[in-house]
Amino acid sequence: MKPKHGAAVTSVLVVEDDRSSREALARALSDVGMEVAVAGSGEEAIDHLRLSPADVVVSDVMMGRLSGIDLLSHVEAHHPDTSVILVTGHGTIDSAVEAMRRGAYDYVTKPIDLDRLELVVRRAHRRQSLLRENQDLRQELRRRFSVAGIIGQSVVMRRVLEQVEQVAGTNATVLISGESGTGKELVATAIHHNSARAEARMVKVNCAALPESLIESELFGHERGAFTGAHRTRKGRFELADGGTMFLDEIGDLTLATQVKLLRAIQEREVERVGGQTPIHVDVRLIAASKHDLKQAMLAGKFRDDLYYRLNVITLHIPPLRDRLGDVPLLLDHFLALFCKEHNRTIRGFSAAARAKLMTYDWPGNVRELRNLVESLVVTARSDEITVQTLPDGVAPHRESPLLQLPMGRPLEHVERLYTLRTLELVGGNKSRAAKMLGIGKKTLYRRLHQYGVDTGEEAPSAD
Repeated sequence: MKPKHGAAVTSVLVVEDDRSSREALARALSDVGMEVAVAGSGEEAIDHLRLSPADVVVSDVMMGRLSGIDLLSHVEAHHPDTSVILVTGHGTIDSAVEAMRRGAYDYVTKPIDLDRLELVVRRAHRRQSLLRENQDLRQELRRRFSVAGIIGQSVVMRRVLEQVEQVAGTNATVLISGESGTGKELVATAIHHNSARAEARMVKVNCAALPESLIESELFGHERGAFTGAHRTRKGRFELADGGTMFLDEIGDLTLATQVKLLRAIQEREVERVGGQTPIHVDVRLIAASKHDLKQAMLAGKFRDDLYYRLNVITLHIPPLRDRLGDVPLLLDHFLALFCKEHNRTIRGFSAAARAKLMTYDWPGNVRELRNLVESLVVTARSDEITVQTLPDGVAPHRESPLLQLPMGRPLEHVERLYTLRTLELVGGNKSRAAKMLGIGKKTLYRRLHQYGVDTGEEAPSAD
């Protein structure tokens, strides 16, 4: 073997109870530029790793009290960034294969082909480096493409994030539109927390949840005796939000009569309590949201045109999740980390096939549905990986859906992504078969999957 130049130095721990074999392996790996340490037993290896972690452990399977497979279990639990390669005789190949199922990177058989051993060690190190880079990249993406919990790397969500940052520092009224579950309240909260009013209160009102008979009292307050049951004077939400931000969710559900009073509060910066006659000055920044098309409601006579134009100073539209499926991997990773911490669970992540399936789902409940699904999967998980088989039938029917049931009227890029991911799902995540079915090379498939945010967990081939 000849030294390889230009590559990162690989640190290797050789674990072998036979001294001559241990020294031969150490010498061979050292000769090709690797940093090599040795241990004569599994116990000695554990002590060494505690003080000096290695990129790769090369261990014999058959040793004294602590076998190579026992050592593998320890490394998996305490040194997840270290790859394990097992050395086995022909009679113990079955146990080595079983060890691979339990997390070993690979195995080599005796007598050892030193060229193959070097290749396997370098591949193992490269894979760990890629996994670390991928993890760092995900953290960077979460940092770059999130504002106060809003997560997205798609073009449309980056535009939303830019708008949030632009309008937060102003005092302008903001109207947020989008389907239920897209995160309108989260966007409103982000605007408030990044504004000059961040230290003041943000008062939230769901207009759809309040009965018509109470909405005016809730918003504007009431005087004692204003109506049956009004035993004391009560401040309304506008007064409580004085100096801060008022968020009116589902503003389209307000009655026309209430809309008149709301318009006055916005224009005159004052409210009048129910049963009162004295105007009360309020300094409130208003953020409103609706899942309905307020312009259509205005044209239909259900929403006042003067209020609509007063609200329509700055508009933000939050797209449904089905129109930004490229954000699904980021959201999956974010909520997985969140709920693993909350419920004290350890889950490595989603399999490639599970990610592909979740990126072909339409998400009618949007981000709220995805969040609830991930929490359910974390709580009920029986292994350290979420696979297609663990997904509920509503998201992943346990049957082969027709591959060509693709949506019409969508951009070609969307259809290509959907077709690619459904093909990968159909073959159970086998990328070689998927590439063959799609009529493209594996390198092209890996490039597409990278663009879609699907972590393959493997190094892309150098050529098709």
